[in-house]
Amino acid sequence: MSASSTNIHEIARGIYRINTPVDIAGGFSFNQYLILDDAPLLFHTGPRKLFPLVSEALARVMPLQRLRYIAFSHFEADECGALNDWLARAPESVPVCSGIAAMVSVNDVADRPAHAMADGEILELGSHSMKWLDAPHLPHGWENGFMTDTRTSTLMCGDLFTQPGHGAAPVTTDDILAPSEAFRHALDYISHSTNTLQLIEKLARENPSTLACMHGSAWQGDGAALLRSLGESLVH
Repeated sequence: MSASSTNIHEIARGIYRINTPVDIAGGFSFNQYLILDDAPLLFHTGPRKLFPLVSEALARVMPLQRLRYIAFSHFEADECGALNDWLARAPESVPVCSGIAAMVSVNDVADRPAHAMADGEILELGSHSMKWLDAPHLPHGWENGFMTDTRTSTLMCGDLFTQPGHGAAPVTTDDILAPSEAFRHALDYISHSTNTLQLIEKLARENPSTLACMHGSAWQGDGAALLRSLGESLVH
């Protein structure tokens, strides 16, 4: 373990959370998720300035150059700020994002063209099968989408269930809805779109048993029920 507090833990079969606690907003964290497989995928790059810490943590599990896919929900610094750093260290890798993200941002900014995912499209990694789910404006970003691993029922849920604090527990079964909603009410980063409940239901129908949150602990349990509870909270 290096002097850095960045840490990496397996939170589902072959899926690793890379967590960096930071002292902002009273304590916060940034997570990336490595799906270790024949064609490994990293979901979220982390901010550019965290690349040395995040890449060091990932290298404890596998060589960086093995990465084949670098995916993210939407175009924002903590989602894809280090994209070109990862592309440079993993020369056979490509960005993975929604068609809208590729069109409006990624194919201009990234050093290699993106693999643009259509809604419902499957990306086979080997023993993991990643399904792209378009979710514009949930919680923000026209180009936003999520990925779910259909083999382990793990939903890469991005900024949904953003929790304050350092996310010390790699995975939890405790309530994450109440703290994430308290944090959301303080910052109001939701887009308040008209089809929120329909999009939440779309995610719930995937029946995830693990929610891979970008900020805070990952969560295990009845993901469909928790997503529907979030949907009700978002519209009231």
